[in-house]
Amino acid sequence: MGALCNHDKLSSFTSAHDRRFSKHVHDNVHGNIYLDPLFMKFIDTEEFQRLRDLKQLGVAHMVYPGAVHSRFEHSLGVYWLAGEAVHKLQAYQGLELGIDPFDIQTVKLAGLLHDVGHGPFSHTFEQAFLPQVLNGSKWSHEEMSLKMIDHIVDEHNIEIDSESLKKTKEMVVAGSEYASSESMKEKRFLYDIVANGRNGIDVDKFDYIVRDSRACGLGCNFEFRRLLETMRVIDDEICYRAKEYLTIHKLFATRADLHRTVYMHAKVKAIELMVIDALLKANDHLKISSFIDQPAEYWKLDDSILKTIETAPDQELKESRDLILRIRRRDLYQFCNEFSVPKDRLEHFKDITPQDIICSQKNSSITLKEDDVSVSNVRINLTRGRNNPLESIKFFKDFESDEKFPIQDDRISHLLPAGYEDRIVRVYSKKPELVEAVSEAFENFQLKTYRMKAQVHDTPEKKKRRSFQIWR
Repeated sequence: MGALCNHDKLSSFTSAHDRRFSKHVHDNVHGNIYLDPLFMKFIDTEEFQRLRDLKQLGVAHMVYPGAVHSRFEHSLGVYWLAGEAVHKLQAYQGLELGIDPFDIQTVKLAGLLHDVGHGPFSHTFEQAFLPQVLNGSKWSHEEMSLKMIDHIVDEHNIEIDSESLKKTKEMVVAGSEYASSESMKEKRFLYDIVANGRNGIDVDKFDYIVRDSRACGLGCNFEFRRLLETMRVIDDEICYRAKEYLTIHKLFATRADLHRTVYMHAKVKAIELMVIDALLKANDHLKISSFIDQPAEYWKLDDSILKTIETAPDQELKESRDLILRIRRRDLYQFCNEFSVPKDRLEHFKDITPQDIICSQKNSSITLKEDDVSVSNVRINLTRGRNNPLESIKFFKDFESDEKFPIQDDRISHLLPAGYEDRIVRVYSKKPELVEAVSEAFENFQLKTYRMKAQVHDTPEKKKRRSFQIWR
């Protein structure tokens, strides 16, 4: 890995504000994005270009056709907003905070590379596929991003100051369990720009909330620029004007709405469940999970793995091929019903399994097997589990004041939510002819567990009749 001498370091910083040395791309969310030479060295690598083949929203485009944007453009967006944020702070408080060109370069590079270790199919690969094949071992895309960054620097002989590289990596994982409090003692506020582990407000969310809403054809009235314009650092923490409380609430509410409407859409989850099953059945033959061991192999893994399975003639992949063909022909796992976990049961709730459902079967002419049922345990919150994320955010009165303080919901409005997390249990039948049997078992489970039907309504008779007709 190369190290820059002081002269080279100064040259790279100087060019950061001179667009003669920059390339620009036109982004459909942020307009012109200018890319300085150092960042182009990372972008023009096969490892970073891989992000073009990772759809930002996984399989959501099969329900929302416009959602075909990739992690490549999202990464460019986060890079740009990270630069905008740190430049705003430098313009307003640069002398006071000691923000220098080194800090600006580091924050922007963290924004560019924050998702370089992401797996295929959004979070499905990491959260649903890998846990079933790794036998308890933990893996995260944040940790993989650190390995990929080192790999890119070494593989392509990118000359970058070692301290800048170290801080870039620390900023990438600042919002995860891999964050090091020891490394964030100096200029702690810089670590909250890309991945904010302190209160969840970061430019990563700014970009994907607006970008995802636009791609899916949904309205978005969250104005992130208001926050960029009015944020201020007090006691090493980014704080916001008190009058922007509802703007910040709108950030978290819009994110939760996207989860409910798009990311966790019942049909999207049905397709995800089928993709997971296809990957699990193909794993022994293709060794998909082994790609995560080495960055030199990992960069070859992207969403095209489905096409690899679909077009391979190998007999060992027949079951996986059949599942993918069902997705293509819209013969999906059938959504039977769902219920929202009662509020008084949230604290001790444990994920429901297919075993729980089939064990609730009573008198039926059909005996369900565990492989006939799929369960999706959906969690939707405002980023802090059952807690209000706004309680960890600090505000200030106006730009004349140096005092920071929290704000309680009830001091602003009594219309804001009293709860901050939903847990939804959805049950799917893998075969259309079993919808009625699975639906009845699911109802029995609710009666046994909650002494009532927690679902809003019964499974539509149309679905049950269809299953009866197929069964006959």
